[in-house]
Amino acid sequence: MDGKHMQIGEVAARTELSLRTIRHYEETGLVVPSARSQGGFRLYTENDVARLMVIRRMKPLGFTLDQMRDLLDATDRLDAGEGLTPGEREALLERVRAYERTAAEQVEKLRVQLGRAEDFAATLRARLSEGEPARP
Repeated sequence: MDGKHMQIGEVAARTELSLRTIRHYEETGLVVPSARSQGGFRLYTENDVARLMVIRRMKPLGFTLDQMRDLLDATDRLDAGEGLTPGEREALLERVRAYERTAAEQVEKLRVQLGRAEDFAATLRARLSEGEPARP
């Protein structure tokens, strides 16, 4: 290997995704290894890792695989930038903006859920401390 490529185990460790999950994302077309070794092992680049991190961050926000694919397509096309008319570029940017709005909405919902969970944990702690005898 030339130092620019990583095997799937290193990618899994860096992204905190399981080998199975990475393979599933490959099967669904979300990420494709940049190369294969002579032995047939998947080889990934930093760009592949970055792509997996985008997917990893979208998952807890409830995005579907199709939505992930759509966003990645839009960002890939924007990054390539070649041959886009101003109208196409603006349409792609609007797609990304829509995902950003949805992500912000989901983050707010998660904040509310987290607040409720913290309140519940505090209630349990208070309940436990009420039942403990005073310490000298």
